[in-house]
Amino acid sequence: MDIVYTYTKKRSSFGRQPLFCEQGPELCDSLAAAPPLQRDYVLRNPVHQPAQHAPRYSEHVVNTVRAEYTTTGANHAEGGWPKDVNVLDPEATQRYRRKVEKDDPYVHCVMSLSSRMEHYIMQNNAIDMYRAYYAEMCAAPPVERGACRTVNVYRDAAPRARAVRALSWQPDGGARFAVAYAAVDFHLAPRAPLNACVWDVERAAAPAATLLPPAPLLALQFNPRDGDVLAGGLASGQVGVWDWRRGGAPVVLCAPHVAHRGPVRSVLFVNSKSGREFFSGASDGVCKWWDMRDMGAPTDEMIMDVVESSSDAQSAARAHGVSVMEYEPTIPTRFMVGTEDGLVIGGNRKGKTPAEKLPLKLDAHLGPVWSLERNPGFLKNFLTVGDWTVRVFSEECRESAVLWSPPLRHRVTAAAWSPTRLSLLLALQDDGRLAAWDLLRRQHAPALAVRVCPEPLLRVQFHEGVLERESKRERILETRLREIRLRQKQAEEGSLAASASSVERTAGDRDLADAGAEYAALVKKELATM
Repeated sequence: MDIVYTYTKKRSSFGRQPLFCEQGPELCDSLAAAPPLQRDYVLRNPVHQPAQHAPRYSEHVVNTVRAEYTTTGANHAEGGWPKDVNVLDPEATQRYRRKVEKDDPYVHCVMSLSSRMEHYIMQNNAIDMYRAYYAEMCAAPPVERGACRTVNVYRDAAPRARAVRALSWQPDGGARFAVAYAAVDFHLAPRAPLNACVWDVERAAAPAATLLPPAPLLALQFNPRDGDVLAGGLASGQVGVWDWRRGGAPVVLCAPHVAHRGPVRSVLFVNSKSGREFFSGASDGVCKWWDMRDMGAPTDEMIMDVVESSSDAQSAARAHGVSVMEYEPTIPTRFMVGTEDGLVIGGNRKGKTPAEKLPLKLDAHLGPVWSLERNPGFLKNFLTVGDWTVRVFSEECRESAVLWSPPLRHRVTAAAWSPTRLSLLLALQDDGRLAAWDLLRRQHAPALAVRVCPEPLLRVQFHEGVLERESKRERILETRLREIRLRQKQAEEGSLAASASSVERTAGDRDLADAGAEYAALVKKELATM
């Protein structure tokens, strides 16, 4: 018996009959493009957006298979013997020895080795290598004794501790220096105030000026042509220009769509006719050149992707993130960058092909390069800092470093060459220690090490006007001595007016005499301690 059920439905419930036809597109609405709004957005290429529409499962295994290890060894009491010789039979071994000794190759081999062995035996008998020679002699005292002392401490007035991200001296022997502070988390979000400070050397109580960046300031540099203008790089990828005389707000700031795609690590001015050009490097692996007169777009840019041949094309996806940059004004078209993966890349702006633009590549460190600086006297040599060591490289030797320090106990954070003593460099460590290395005296240990503070030391920079300051001081003293001799000569000639003026001292003369006496006392004290 078939089981059948019939569904019934009225024709009116079937719906209307579809009638299809061809018809053109119909414009519902049209929105015109707004170019000013484009400056508020940045094109992301490529865009990675994960999508998961299925339930997620995870598996975790705690117990692992235990591996069992055994230690075994072998005792070689006898040499190698042929298989037909019984090692345990003394007569068999003795017959084999006599057989080998009668062979001509054995005689020639022994005669050729005997001369070398005789030389080493006579050399060993001539010198007792287990004796400590010259132990009775007293150690010679050093020719000069190094010393270091703290002159001033410039404290940040922020309510929360902030790390020093950049340090720059005012050019032409200026008495001011700029400091950029930043306290950020893993995502570069600020955790403290963003202001940077311009300090006066003679006033450690309060900063001379305050800069107010819109984002954490990671790089800051004075203009070598204009001591009142500074350029800085932000964590947002933008670069800006400040004039500390006009207040804290930036004078000009590049737009977000032309800025870097990562935080700006370094900013340096280049040698140009206008004195208004600088370039910046960021973790996105791109170096961009800017002109302060027009910050609408960079004048030039270069991707830090070292290609194997001139036919290969550079790609931003393979670019090495920039951690530090170096520029020498006497070589205006060349520069160097240190990367986040331990490379030192040399660049040339006059290069036509990618291989000519980046002709130098060195494997300097295993981690990021924290400092990179050329020697002021020997420009082919430069120092790098990374992975607990300080290394000195030469452009002529690309295989390895010329000199390097032993791995230190505490991480090295920065280093700089001395502008007056070309073999001296200062290295900072994260335990608050300042080490002075004199490469001409010794390379295995620093010539002077001082614990400056318990906090980590992060930035160091020499003042470029050391020699100018001493020369100016000597010229002032020479002028004053000439005036004193002239007055004494006039007094000897019997000039009453000159003698009266020489006896009658002004307040400035008394200050000069007191300063000279204090200087002589300090020199005498330093000579007594040496």
